Amino acid sequence: MSADTRPDEPVRRREQSRPCGWCGAQLPAEDRAGRRRRYCAQACRQRAYERRAAVQRGGLPEDAVVLSTAELADLQDRLFQLRCAAEDVATAARDGATRAELGELAERVHLSAKGLERLR
Repeated sequence: MSADTRPDEPVRRREQSRPCGWCGAQLPAEDRAGRRRRYCAQACRQRAYERRAAVQRGGLPEDAVVLSTAELADLQDRLFQLRCAAEDVATAARDGATRAELGELAERVHLSAKGLERLR
């Protein structure tokens, strides 16, 4: 215990921001006592609860990933975009593209890959 902390005061912790347990958005850093926040919004908390309940009802393993048909289609679309962006970089490199052109194409690959982080 530090010299400026009294034994009757609650200990406050200061943390780095963490990702939401459902959507991955960064949670604000907390400097208050109590349970850590796990979700950025009530909607994310509800989706996580629904997933846990579905896993329990379906007898699936705890680490199973459950996606709706629409979510799967969206994921497949984003993977296709990433593959196309990577193929564009490979083609441009073979065809002797300039450094600036390759940089622009690499940025597109980066943005496509970043979009895949929205899997949750």
